[in-house]
Amino acid sequence: MIERKDILTIPYLKKTTFTGSYEGMRFRFALIKTEEEEHLEVCAWEAPYAYDFTSEEKKQRKEAAFSEEGIREGIDWLNELWNKEPERWKKALTNW
Repeated sequence: MIERKDILTIPYLKKTTFTGSYEGMRFRFALIKTEEEEHLEVCAWEAPYAYDFTSEEKKQRKEAAFSEEGIREGIDWLNELWNKEPERWKKALTNW
């Protein structure tokens, strides 16, 4: 299970994206800025490939507030995705 301590801080996310993985699920937290707003984008996809080498149709995304609450919301969403299909994510570990 992904926990809050596994994801870096708001100051870190203001400077760059954060990527990680959990048992076959790859994920990314990124600050998205537009002229009107800024928000946190959380993205999940199957291993083994990095974000830039995974096609868009294989990625799942969620937007949240760029805040501590938004990070926690993103973590909860990732854990829900993993818990809905654990075999899918575990199988991704062997996709090399």
